[in-house]
Amino acid sequence: MSDDGVTKPSEFGGEGPPVAEKPYKIIFEANKCFGAGRCAEVADNWEMDLASGLAKAKSYYIGEDELDENVRAAEVCPAKKGDGVIHVIDRRTDEEIAPNPHGDGTLSVDW
Repeated sequence: MSDDGVTKPSEFGGEGPPVAEKPYKIIFEANKCFGAGRCAEVADNWEMDLASGLAKAKSYYIGEDELDENVRAAEVCPAKKGDGVIHVIDRRTDEEIAPNPHGDGTLSVDW
């Protein structure tokens, strides 16, 4: 938690693997997913869960080699009127890389 009592994006969901190994994290607003499946079309890390009809990530901590496909998944998600519900966070800076609708790296989660 930061000094002002606000939870940092990198702290959501627990500690995870070492930052040097997996410097990026996905925060997924599953409660706002409506199962369009666009993420699964563009990224191997995403699949559609047949039981729930919603998207599901295979891993929520990703490395450099997985970054591009997950950024693309975040960008193509049509939920939240096109702002998306998949958020890719740089754990080193606590900035949102994608979809980043505010343009300033702040986390665009609606909780």
